[in-house]
Amino acid sequence: MNEFELITQLTRSLPTNKSVVVGPGDDCAVLDLGLPDRLLLFKTDAVVEGIHFTPDTPPEQIGHKALARCLSDIAAMAGTANSALITLALPRKFDSDRVEKIYAGMNALARRYDVAIVGGETTVNPERMLVSVALLGTVARGKCVLRSGALAGDAIYVTGELGGSLAGRHLEFEPRLAEARWLADHFSLHAMIDLSDGLAGDLRHVLKASHVGAELLATAIPVSRSARAASKAESSAKTPLLAALTDGEDFELLFTVASRDAVPLLDAWKQAFPKVKLSCIGKITSGEGITLRDQHGARKLAAHGYIHFT
Repeated sequence: MNEFELITQLTRSLPTNKSVVVGPGDDCAVLDLGLPDRLLLFKTDAVVEGIHFTPDTPPEQIGHKALARCLSDIAAMAGTANSALITLALPRKFDSDRVEKIYAGMNALARRYDVAIVGGETTVNPERMLVSVALLGTVARGKCVLRSGALAGDAIYVTGELGGSLAGRHLEFEPRLAEARWLADHFSLHAMIDLSDGLAGDLRHVLKASHVGAELLATAIPVSRSARAASKAESSAKTPLLAALTDGEDFELLFTVASRDAVPLLDAWKQAFPKVKLSCIGKITSGEGITLRDQHGARKLAAHGYIHFT
C-alpha cells in the first residue's frame, strides 16, 4: 500500500462538522469559522531525518525547510500564513546547540512572512529527529484556489525551474506566497497546487480532482541547471526532462487559467516578478492522464513523482 492508497483508506470515514469547507484532498483544509471576509487555512507537514534531510544538513536549513513546506501549501491556496505550532521529536542524546539552530532557521523565515510561532510539543524519538509543523493561515472569501477547478482548454503554468532538488535546492527554496496572492488578485485561477512530489505526480492530483487530462510540451518544461548537471553524472539514469518531471521538492506553483488569459498573464507577470521565471507548459484536455508531446510525437506519460512507501 503506497502513500495515496493509505490516505484514501484513512479518510473514508473521518468525522466532519459544519465549519469544513474543504477537507482532505487539497493542499490545505479550508474552514469557515464565521469571519466576515476570510476563511481559515489549516495545514500540517513533517520533515524526517534520513528522508527529508541528513545528519550532516546544516541545522538552519532544516528549520527553514520544515516551515517553508507548510508555507508553500498556504501559497497553493493563495492564502496568507498566520501562526505555527512546532512538534519536535528527538533522540535521547541530542545536541541542544543544533536544535537551537534549527529554530533559528525557522524563526528567520517566520519573521519574513510575519508568522508567529506560538508553541508546540517536544517528545523522544529514539532513532532519528523529526520536526512537524502545524500552520494556520487565512484566505479572502472568493479568492481560495483549489485543485478541482481546471477546465478543458486551460493553459498550464509553472513558476521557477524544476528538477535537481537534491543538489540543495530543496533546503533553500522560497515559498511563492506573494506570487500566489498576486495571481489570485489579478487573474481568475481555475486550479493550483504546489510541486512537492514532482510535476508528473502533482499535476495528476489536479487532473483527478478536476476530472480532466493534460497535454504537456516537453520543450516548454523549465528544467533547472541542477537537473542538467546531475544528468551528466555517470551514475545518473535520468534525463534532465525526467528529473524535472519526477525529482520532487521543487515547491514551485502549478496553476491553470483560461487560454484567453495566458498572454496577458505572462506579460503582467514579467512586470511584477522579473526575477521569477514563469512558463506555459501545456494545456488541460478533456481526456484522461498526461500526454507528453516532443519531437517524436505524443505519448502517454507513465512516470510519476515521489510516492512514500513504494
